[in-house]
Amino acid sequence: MPHKHHISHIEIPTADNAVSADFYKKVFDWNIVRDEEMNYTMFSAEGGTGGGFFEVSETNPVGNIMLYIDTPDLKTSVEAVKANGGTIVLESYEIPTVGTMATFKDPTGNLLALIQMLPRE
Repeated sequence: MPHKHHISHIEIPTADNAVSADFYKKVFDWNIVRDEEMNYTMFSAEGGTGGGFFEVSETNPVGNIMLYIDTPDLKTSVEAVKANGGTIVLESYEIPTVGTMATFKDPTGNLLALIQMLPRE
């Protein structure tokens, strides 16, 4: 079966992880898990794409929701982005225990990420 390049993860910027986690838990009944080692709060919804909350900063302001697009071959996807008018912002970097990713802007300036997940055991 061919790979579909689905959205595998969504990150929502927040100035306060606890407030955001509480809000989404109460409003949508999302499962919230705090990973203290990674200093990261993750969310999931039954049958849906999961994600996490990342801290607001000058480079990650409120409103910049990040979509992660799953790819079986990061290098090929990066080349396709470049060949079709996209711009690579951060080329191939690793997230320990997760996979390798690259961040890019589409031709209209939207910031997104590609991720090649590590094989699951």
